[in-house]
Amino acid sequence: MPEIPVIAEVGRPTGSASSRRLRHHGKVPAVLYGHGMEPQPLAVDGRSLRAALTTQAGLNALLSLQVDGASHLAMARDIQRDPVRRTVSHVDFQVVRRDEVMAADVPIVLVGEATEVAIGDGLVDQQMHTLSIRATPDAIPNVIEVDVSGLAIGETIRVGDLELPARVTTEADPEQAVVVGQPPQVLAADLVAEAEAVEGEAAAGQPVAASGPAGDGEAGAREGTGP
Repeated sequence: MPEIPVIAEVGRPTGSASSRRLRHHGKVPAVLYGHGMEPQPLAVDGRSLRAALTTQAGLNALLSLQVDGASHLAMARDIQRDPVRRTVSHVDFQVVRRDEVMAADVPIVLVGEATEVAIGDGLVDQQMHTLSIRATPDAIPNVIEVDVSGLAIGETIRVGDLELPARVTTEADPEQAVVVGQPPQVLAADLVAEAEAVEGEAAAGQPVAASGPAGDGEAGAREGTGP
């Protein structure tokens, strides 16, 4: 995984008011920590940070953080966002080493077409969208691909069925469902439409088929009538 250079400014003032002023000028408050380093307040350019974290590696991008003439291998580990605009409002950078195993959440992407499920009007139900893995920083995959082309209705692809890349492991429950081939779904809207159709027939004077005890009772009444 190539390193993405990001320039950080040191000596930013802390506090809510100072952080708001930084954001107003297009900068993001940040903290750098890890491997015995005292947490160091930083500020990074918002556009540069967005560009670094929107590559194929996403939030697991390996960064070369340039801080006051020194270069730190780091990853963005805790990202806070504005609840309305969804822009990054604060980020924690963790110093990492290429040879250390660390945890990361990787997106799960479905590939292929579940033909048998489609033919049966079923649904490909993705129940897991990220997988927690452990790997060295340079071995963290951009995505975990799951091939659903052989999936049929009633079948399940579980964590234990996934083919993980080399040097990548997971501690997730191997029995946990990732994708399920669901049978055709009966929606509430379909039931309402059917009920409205029956009511429409009754209002138009069309006979509605009766079944069950009521029908048996009418037959019994007819049989009991006579001399």
